[in-house]
Amino acid sequence: MLRDEINKAFEVLKSGGVILYPTDTIWGIGCDATNPEAVDKVLKIKNRPAEKSLIVLLDVDSKLQSYVAEIPDVAYDLIEYAENPLTIIFSDAKNLAQNVINADGSVGIRIVKHDFCTPLIQRFRKPIVSTSANLSGQPSPKFFDDIDSEIINAVDYVVDFEQENRTSRKPSTIMKLSPGGQFEFIRR
Repeated sequence: MLRDEINKAFEVLKSGGVILYPTDTIWGIGCDATNPEAVDKVLKIKNRPAEKSLIVLLDVDSKLQSYVAEIPDVAYDLIEYAENPLTIIFSDAKNLAQNVINADGSVGIRIVKHDFCTPLIQRFRKPIVSTSANLSGQPSPKFFDDIDSEIINAVDYVVDFEQENRTSRKPSTIMKLSPGGQFEFIRR
């Protein structure tokens, strides 16, 4: 079943579609992070202003160099030793859709460790957008059943995995990391 769901989500992402999927944190809305039209679809579904940032998921930290111009060495230690899901905001994003990159040139990236996300990103071979599965300004859903039907009906595919999971999860910790290695917490 998991393999089938990965294959179905892969086909939707490849065609520029939007998926609703479980992550290592909360349920997310995602698309190809290199496809500006797909990113626009996500923003429209969420009714989210384009200037609000989006998070990008990767499967391994060795791919960071493809999407960030300069990675401070401490980033690898932060990723390796983080006990909870950690999103790092890096300066100088590259090779991503322009509407994923913040106005200041930065991007939030999380190396995901999850039974569904990791193999999907490995198969897709590109980063995927991950934004909470809620309408902009509404609370983030803790469980699949909390997701607004408007979101469910607007995406191209709803992943049938972990929909019954009642493990309490929360959004990732967000940390801004400067090229010099200084960091500050944005959300703990």
